[in-house]
Amino acid sequence: MAGKWDAVYADQQCDVTTAADVIRQNRHLLPANGTVLDLACGLGGNAILMAQHGLSVHAWDVSSVALDKISHYAHKYGLDITTTLRDIETNPPSADNYDVVVVTHFLFRPILLDIRNSLKKSGLLFYQTFTAEKASQTGPTNPDYLLNRNELLSVCDGMDILVYREEGLQGDVQRGWRNQAMIVAKKLD
Repeated sequence: MAGKWDAVYADQQCDVTTAADVIRQNRHLLPANGTVLDLACGLGGNAILMAQHGLSVHAWDVSSVALDKISHYAHKYGLDITTTLRDIETNPPSADNYDVVVVTHFLFRPILLDIRNSLKKSGLLFYQTFTAEKASQTGPTNPDYLLNRNELLSVCDGMDILVYREEGLQGDVQRGWRNQAMIVAKKLD
């Protein structure tokens, strides 16, 4: 799998990547300081924005190409980003380590509980990915990588839901925020 993602990122640069909507629209909810885990970080759009916010960021991915580019970018701009080559499907994060965990455009259901548990008490989960109910054919087509209706709410059951958005196919599908769901949830226990 790493080879596939290395090829995807080979001709891309960090300076053109942007953070996901869940981070950009809700960054006012980020703590003033703390440690962030950006899982399946790709070229680091989320990691870069959070490091610019003053957070210490751990960026994990299976692509050494992407991680090398993030490391170079972080060094060049003095950002606190530590990259780790890691297959999170076989080696998920351990419990109670992070103030913030960010997951965008990645879904592997067997580790969803591990992701949630990796938060410290009062830690925040920012999650955004593609849904099965789509207005257009963007993102993956394999249902294993697509959220079911309201699935993120189920994943975060027992957490304090701060933000949730999933418009599905309701109303004028040519308008609005479609094809994805996002959640920001706070760990209570």
